Amino acid sequence: MSKDLSNYRKSYEKQELLESNCPENPMELFQTWFANADESDTIEETNAMSISTIGKDGFPKTRVVLLKKFNLEGFIFYSNYSSEKGKALEENNHICLSFFWPGLEQQIIIKGKAEKQAESLSDAYFESRPDGSKLGAWASNQSIVVSSREELDTNLSSFEKKFKGEEILRPKHWGGYLVKPISIEFWQGRPNRMHDRIRYSLQKDFSWKLERLSP
Repeated sequence: MSKDLSNYRKSYEKQELLESNCPENPMELFQTWFANADESDTIEETNAMSISTIGKDGFPKTRVVLLKKFNLEGFIFYSNYSSEKGKALEENNHICLSFFWPGLEQQIIIKGKAEKQAESLSDAYFESRPDGSKLGAWASNQSIVVSSREELDTNLSSFEKKFKGEEILRPKHWGGYLVKPISIEFWQGRPNRMHDRIRYSLQKDFSWKLERLSP
């Protein structure tokens, strides 16, 4: 099976990204881009992002997760700490986050270091989740091989019975990660593949260095 994709082309012409429009702190620009994306009718899940980690086998792995919060410190998502990504981050906390909003012809690529959130913060977020999602965190041994779909459904049913009429507390193996960025690149599609790429790099004095990259 083969398919030639060499004629798949699109001209990016919607916006531009100039240094004169870039604030000193990249989180301010992220907030602006995120708000614009969130208001766009072309994007269904603005907070969907790809995250890449380096596994114990030495290979990178990318998967899509949901960003749940961002602030001046960084970016927060939640996961099972015993999952493949959790084990990878335990071994090597270097991580890459990537947002792609094709309707706006924009990408944001973030390199940083992930650290576990305080338990109290993970507890607070877990409490805000629907009961079904809470039970799912208990029922799924994330990334572990299972024999069938029925095994998953049986696990879920057992925890539904266990917690019936009781408060569903956060399992200790589940919680949040805060990704503190060291580099944030904003990519804006432009005609003739001459894209705008602006990269912010964190300096030793915690200021940000802004540079334009060749497309």
